[in-house]
Order: sequence, then structure tokens, then C-alpha cells
Amino acid sequence: MSSSTPPNRAADSLKRAASALGGTLRSLRGSGGDAGKRSTRPGKPGSPGKSGTLRPAAVWAEAAGTAREALSPAWRTVRAAWLKFVWPVLSVVSLLGWVVLAAAIGLWWAGQAWGWQEAKSAAMVAFLLFVLAIAFIVGRSAYGVVLDLARTRVAVGDDAVGSIAVSNVSTRPLLPASLELPVGANTAVFHLPRMKPAQVHEDLFTIPTARRAVIVVGPVRSVRADPLHLLRRRVMWTEPVDLYVHPRTVSLGSSAAGFIRDLEGMPTTELSSADVSFHALRDYVPGDDRRHIHWKTTARTNKLMVRQFEETRRAHLAISLSINTDEYSSEPEFEMAISVAASIGRQAIREQRELDVLTQKGPLRCETGRNLLDDTTRIVGAPMRKTAVDLARTLSDTVPNASVVFFVVGSHVTATQLRSAAASVPPGVRSLAVRVQPGAAPSRANIADLTVLTVGDLDDLAIVLRKAAA
Repeated sequence: MSSSTPPNRAADSLKRAASALGGTLRSLRGSGGDAGKRSTRPGKPGSPGKSGTLRPAAVWAEAAGTAREALSPAWRTVRAAWLKFVWPVLSVVSLLGWVVLAAAIGLWWAGQAWGWQEAKSAAMVAFLLFVLAIAFIVGRSAYGVVLDLARTRVAVGDDAVGSIAVSNVSTRPLLPASLELPVGANTAVFHLPRMKPAQVHEDLFTIPTARRAVIVVGPVRSVRADPLHLLRRRVMWTEPVDLYVHPRTVSLGSSAAGFIRDLEGMPTTELSSADVSFHALRDYVPGDDRRHIHWKTTARTNKLMVRQFEETRRAHLAISLSINTDEYSSEPEFEMAISVAASIGRQAIREQRELDVLTQKGPLRCETGRNLLDDTTRIVGAPMRKTAVDLARTLSDTVPNASVVFFVVGSHVTATQLRSAAASVPPGVRSLAVRVQPGAAPSRANIADLTVLTVGDLDDLAIVLRKAAA
């Protein structure tokens, strides 16, 4: 057996405890004859009694850890057996069934103790009901169940349509039964008629999508119960399916988006020897590429002159989406902010631009439009200490090569905070703040180099972006 097994480790711990106890006893016996010659105070450093002091708390902690480690395999085995064999049986009894069973036991005990024949009769009736209820739930059902959602990703306001097709795959007729379909926190019930062999029954259903969420649909389960619902047996037939209700987005035309074109990029103050944006001419330096020699100027000045360019870069968008609910006046305002960020991000992905979206809880996936919308669907806002200004500083450190930065904030963010957020953006990076305020008129304002766009309705987003591009 390996020395690292729990029994061996337990034996080693016991040996260590026994040796510590023996050392303490030996030190006590040895100190009895010369107690007056030297001090054995355990609190004094270097005293003989210190090394042999037995601390009960340490021994108990060591013993408890060893026992826990030794018993953990047995506990896992017992827990697995409980979940596999015992819990499925106990879960069949409903709450009403447990109440009736407890009442029957209490009535039988009272009848035995005080000789109440009426109590005994009531207990026997309750037990008889339980026996009859078992007859309603025993047996096996042979269903073939197919759960089909037409679309697993819809936008807020769009109906999600699905169907349940149930077939009798056995060779005998099946009695009427019920099917349950959990949809989020609710449960839909479908009633199955008496089905002949190979008969198929199909039901259609619609899931309302009033708000952004990830809704777990399923699993489909059949339910067999007695008329009094003392016992209730459920059998799972399908796996659960995730339905993504994406935030509502609007399409931004390329002319309204106001994004920087990829062909020219964004010029910087850094000079380069090769690019597409011509800057000036300079003297030739050994090692320069001869392809960039400007021969007309060389012939006129009798000196080798080469072209010098301004370094350009591709448009790289960075979106800072604040999910601090203290910065929003209402939940619809917070949802509109998510829709604004998702709309701008989708437009950037559609135009094949580099994109980064950051929230206080970390970055979102931006490889595809589906990944972006899936992650925005999972966003959960909460009050937090990290504000939009802190997020802007994190964004400038996380995405240092951004060329356009969007700050998507709520109406409670002040102009001073926006100025502080813009101060964290490196020079040469265009920064825009989209301030969401339901019902407000679309407008544009400037705070130093920061362009502040106010959006009162999601449909106004293209208008204010067109104003920013003008």
C-alpha cells in the first residue's frame, strides 16, 4: 500500500501525537529531581519545557484534519449512493404526502397510547391512500420526446417559438399524462392524451421576451401522480437548452457611424520611413531604403533626399461600458446603455475593425457579433465602488493602441467625471462619450477634446453619431 494513503497518513499523525506526548512525560519526570536548580517555565525562550509542551488545540486540529481526510472517500461514496438510490425514492413524496404520512403515524401512536379506535381508523385510511397512490406512479413510460426551439438567440421583444413532439415508442397504448417544461422560473404544463403505439403528439409554445436574459428552457419531464397528489413521479426526457434574449440593437449605416476609415488610418506624431501618409523630405542617411529617394528634389539640390511619412494605424475601437447601477437613474436607462454599446460594437465587427469592450467586471468577447451579444446578455449591473472614471483609466491601460474610445455612461455621470475620464485617454486618440438619458433630445457637446453625445432613444443613436462625424 502506498505511504500516501489516508490510513497510513492517519497512523503517522497518531505516531507524531504519541511521540509528542511521550516527550512531554519524559521532560516532566526529568525535571522532578532538580526543580529547584533550574527554571522550567514554558514561557521562557530556551527553557527545557518549551520543546516538549503539548498543545491540546494543535493535537485536536491535527486529529480532526486526519479524520476528515480519512473519511472523505467514505463520505463521497455515501453521498453518491444517497443521490442515486435514496433521494429518487424520497423525492417522489410531495409535501402534502409527507404531511399525511406524519399525521397517519401520529394518529396511530395516539390510538395505541389512549385506545382511540377512531384515530387508528383514520391512520389506516391514510396508509391505504398511500398504497393506492403507489399504483398510479409505478410502471415505465416509453416516450420519444424532441424539444425544438426555432431560434436559440432572439432580441428583446421578439417571440421565441418552440415545439415539443412526443411519440409513443412502446408496443402498448399509454395512458394520459402530463409534461412539464420549465422556462426560467416558470413551468409550462402540456397534457398528453391516450396515445397508441407509434402515435405522435405535438404542441407549440411561445416564450415572451420582455427583457434581456439567458433563459434555461427544459428539461422536458413527464409527471405521473395520484388524484390527491400525495406521490408525484418525474422522469426527465431531454436536456435543458439556453435561450439568449439579446439586447435590442439598431443598425448604423457606414455614413452614420463616424468611424475612421481603414485606408488612411489615424495619423500620429510619430514619423516613419515607410507608410501611406506623406509628411516631408529629409537628407539621406546610410541605410535608408533607396525606393523612397525623391529624385526630383535630389536633382535640384544636388543632395540625396528621401521621403518621410507620418505613421498611421488601423482604426481600433475601444468601448467602455459602465455597469455601475449607481450611475443610472433607472433600469430602462441601464438597458439602453447596454443596447448602445452592443450597437456600436456590432457595427465595428461588421466593418471588420478591431474592437475591445470593457466593463468593471472585465472584458467581453468580441471575436464575432454573436459572442459580443451573448456576453452583453450575461451582464448584470450592481452598485459598486469602481466608477466610469476608474473604468476609463483601466481601459487606457488595457487597450493602449486604441484610436477611437467610446465611454457609454448613465445620466448620473457628471461633466467633471467625464472630463476626468477623457484625461486618461492618451494624446492623439479620439474620445467620445455617449450619455444615455431616456426622453432627452439628441444633442452634441464638447468638453475640451471630448465629444459628449446625449441619446434619449436608441433609434437616435445613428443621428448623434452622424453629428459627431460631421
